[in-house]
Amino acid sequence: MPKQKHKGMTITAIGSIPLILVLGNSMLIPILPKMKTELGISQFQVSLVISVFSIAAALSIPVLGYFSDRFTRKAVIIPALILYGSGGLLAGAAAAWFDNSYTWILAGRIAQGIGAAGTAPIAMALTGDLFKGGEQSKVLGLVEASNGFGKVISPIIGSLFALLFWYAAFFAFPIFCLISVLLAIFFIKEKKAKKEPPPVGKYVRGLVSVFKTEGRWLLAAYLTGAVCLFTLFGILFYISDILEKDHGIDGVLKGAILAIPLLFMTTTSYITGSKIGKRMKLMKTLIILGLLLMTTSFASLIFFKKLVPFFSVLVVSSIGTGLVLPCINSFITGSVPTDRRGFVTSLYGSVRFLGVAIGPPIFSKLMDWSRPGMFLTTAGLTLFCALLCMVLIHVAKKEPSKEKEADTLFEKLQFS
Repeated sequence: MPKQKHKGMTITAIGSIPLILVLGNSMLIPILPKMKTELGISQFQVSLVISVFSIAAALSIPVLGYFSDRFTRKAVIIPALILYGSGGLLAGAAAAWFDNSYTWILAGRIAQGIGAAGTAPIAMALTGDLFKGGEQSKVLGLVEASNGFGKVISPIIGSLFALLFWYAAFFAFPIFCLISVLLAIFFIKEKKAKKEPPPVGKYVRGLVSVFKTEGRWLLAAYLTGAVCLFTLFGILFYISDILEKDHGIDGVLKGAILAIPLLFMTTTSYITGSKIGKRMKLMKTLIILGLLLMTTSFASLIFFKKLVPFFSVLVVSSIGTGLVLPCINSFITGSVPTDRRGFVTSLYGSVRFLGVAIGPPIFSKLMDWSRPGMFLTTAGLTLFCALLCMVLIHVAKKEPSKEKEADTLFEKLQFS
């Protein structure tokens, strides 16, 4: 556990990592129409600027998660942040000076995606290593709040950078990454491993054992996390479209309006993380409650088209998301021993990235099909997750005292 005098800066350093991760996609959303015009590319081609980042991250996360278990978290996080910033620099330079700039921008985005794989998911595992008990849940809540805060400010930051020149946001990535690298170097202190890491074969057998024992509830948790990010980015894509087409709202004002539901989610995530401790009955209750709030909100949106009533109902789903994610994070982070935590949390990061990647294109198809159908389908999906969590996550009747809190949740969860 970090020394008391450095604990605040340690938390700040960890919190900066998911904050930078979120900027990778959200900060570029406001500039995509301008990019399409300036580069003379199609709508599909411009969508790849977002998709290749998320796909590269999703594919790389399990590998970097293994490396973080094999070596140390910092040994993965710092090079990943450097690669992330370098990818942004390549994309910005390509947009400014290269021939065939679109191809080089995609190359930069792929590099950023690989770098992103070693950021937020590893930060979750690092939090599990450095903090225990109720403090761990509180810091995980801060990590999720930092993630949400990044979502809140990134459309606004992207819009502001675009006032300079449309590709200015790419050059911002190296600056943000440098700050996070310096914080990690000076304020994140890991304990040296007490023994040599296991060989790959033994490591894999251990993971198979984990998923064999806990696979069903982990499936429910992974799916729930992915669905939360899928619905979040899908709804944001829908809102971005209607603000511009139906209400003529664009630029910084559009970014500020998009930030409203994200602000509610971030605030709820912070409060939830600070209150849940290791009370798993409460976590399960909040997960189900949050998913039911999301279901009710999405189903009700079919009746509202005017902006103020629409957003009033939408923020209920944002509050629900803010209840669910910190609890899911805490369950997953505390579910496995330290030597395999990086892989399990990284796999969770992969499914979250996939949720982000498929949200906008699927919602685009749903929007073309039917507005009521889109919202009812989304509500059905969150209701399914609520039922899945209700059935597959079983909590021991007797909660252990604070003095006897285990390093993992093995002794506290009963699996169906």
